[in-house]
Amino acid sequence: MIIWHNPRCSKSRQTLALLEEKGHAPEVRKYLEEAPTEADIRAALAALGKAPIEMMRTGEKLFKEQGLSRDSDEATLIAAMAAHPILIERPIVIKDGSARIGRPPESVLELF
Repeated sequence: MIIWHNPRCSKSRQTLALLEEKGHAPEVRKYLEEAPTEADIRAALAALGKAPIEMMRTGEKLFKEQGLSRDSDEATLIAAMAAHPILIERPIVIKDGSARIGRPPESVLELF
């Protein structure tokens, strides 16, 4: 199990704490420091069963600065997340080929 984690994000901290409370010890990937590749992002999207736009922080100023929109094609959105991981919604927990975004944190419990 891996959590794409941003320690400065309250939802990310809450999700990690919830997992630990339930006796899980996920591998913590600080995705802002260790940016996921396009292949990593595609794998996470497949595990989530979501479109790229659903894994993005569209309210980030950088989203608009990059000229992105809900109508941008998938390849463009994936490339933007790889280049600017701050655009990736957080946290994401990946386990055994499935994944959930921890918003709300309790949603990750569906993986168990």
